[in-house]
Amino acid sequence: MFRRLTLALTLGLAAPVAMAQTGAPSWILPDLLAAVKAEGSVNVYSSVNEQEGLPLWQEFEKATGVKVNYTRANDAALTSKIQIEARSGQQGWDVLVTTSVTRLPPALRAQLDLPEAAAVPVEMRDPDRRWFGVYANYNTPAYNTNLVKLDKPPKDFEEFLAHKEWIGKVGIDALEFPWTRSVIEQYGEEKGDRLLKQFFSEFKPTPVDGHLALARAVAAGEYAVTISNYVNLTNNLKMTGAPTDYWGQAPVAILLGQVATNPKAPHPNAARLAANYLLSREGQTAVSKYGRLPVRKDVTPTPPDAITKLGDAKLMPLDFSPEEEKLWQKRYQDYLRGR
Repeated sequence: MFRRLTLALTLGLAAPVAMAQTGAPSWILPDLLAAVKAEGSVNVYSSVNEQEGLPLWQEFEKATGVKVNYTRANDAALTSKIQIEARSGQQGWDVLVTTSVTRLPPALRAQLDLPEAAAVPVEMRDPDRRWFGVYANYNTPAYNTNLVKLDKPPKDFEEFLAHKEWIGKVGIDALEFPWTRSVIEQYGEEKGDRLLKQFFSEFKPTPVDGHLALARAVAAGEYAVTISNYVNLTNNLKMTGAPTDYWGQAPVAILLGQVATNPKAPHPNAARLAANYLLSREGQTAVSKYGRLPVRKDVTPTPPDAITKLGDAKLMPLDFSPEEEKLWQKRYQDYLRGR
């Protein structure tokens, strides 16, 4: 379930001093540098896959000389692991980067004053300073360009339901409850529920375990279309030459990848510096370079039209408390059973 990786580092711990002499990145906080060097490492828990996460943190290692211990698992597994550690008095993590940060009790998220946080849009950071947006997952339909020719893509969910040629050819993430909630909020309880029941009963979408696996399955032609998946995953495959693309269809649910630090972090100074790195222009550029969509408006996404391509489709940022997540997960499973 968990994958623990230590990033290779060829620079010694003297690297930060050299960086300071030649012009250190703006996110390096001089008053923390000695303490960070003394700690020597930082433990990062993240749901970002290794292909994207490891290169991102290698940039941090090169700039600081601090070893990053990277533990990768899905959102639910990470938040469960952190809560078990807290109950047992163990403190394994310093930094958490995932879309489920807010499902942890506030007491498990440190309050931070980070210089780079000022550049993050207000709606993408916690007023209480316990989490900050790092990347944005825009959820919209994707398709295999060899199997589907779109002259006029559906502009909303209702228009999608008119494409009966896709019946039996649709994939969907096995935990796509955020999209379910976005449909209800877009159309209202009565109409949204009716449209969702129609979709699951008519189109009989096949659940796929994980957004990355779903993106790959669509690109491979296992499914012609998915009703909702992360834009960045579709783009990453498209840029490798895979026959896949996406369009903007309302509602576009947005889930923020967030960073938080442990109030009892084993490496508190390195944790604070690591969070500041993720919010900086350099860190956000690395986020974009290695496959995610940045939250800072002064950083260009990869590709540059990744977000503007959504057109005027309604954007719907979503967040879930632990109780809300349980309710929407159950509701989603009920819809799935109606296939």
